[in-house]
Amino acid sequence: MADPARAARLAQRIKVVVAEALRRRVKDPRMEAITITDARVTNDLQHATLYYTVFGDSEQAADTRRALESAKGVLRNEVGRNLTVRLTPTLEFVPDEIPVNASHLEGLLRAAKERDAEVAALAQGAAFAGEPDPYRTEDAAEDPVEGSDLGTDGTVRPDDTDDER
Repeated sequence: MADPARAARLAQRIKVVVAEALRRRVKDPRMEAITITDARVTNDLQHATLYYTVFGDSEQAADTRRALESAKGVLRNEVGRNLTVRLTPTLEFVPDEIPVNASHLEGLLRAAKERDAEVAALAQGAAFAGEPDPYRTEDAAEDPVEGSDLGTDGTVRPDDTDDER
């Protein structure tokens, strides 16, 4: 097992090496709209997972996925030449779903903001259902409730039942 910090450093290095190799060595037009967003390496440094996004529609994303699978050997060779590890990790490419999830979340927040604006517009002309101030006032605090432990000055009276024990 390698140090997790070493695995993280190796993952970042693999991310840079693969991105440069995609730009320089792989001459596939399907790879033009790809961005490597993240890389993760297992603690034994044997497997690397690279996350990517594709600018375009789903058809272009599918073409890019096929192009990455076909260029996997060239990319692994490039990673092996640029890293100083005993074994070159295998590469796995996974589409990154964070941009899709972020746009979905933005849509939900936009809808919630619109509903809040509608509620605020309805509340503009609304009146209270009961009294405007339903809370206890100073006048009510002066009259203690019969049988309570509060004295007339608002302090707690000693309870006589504790003395009987």
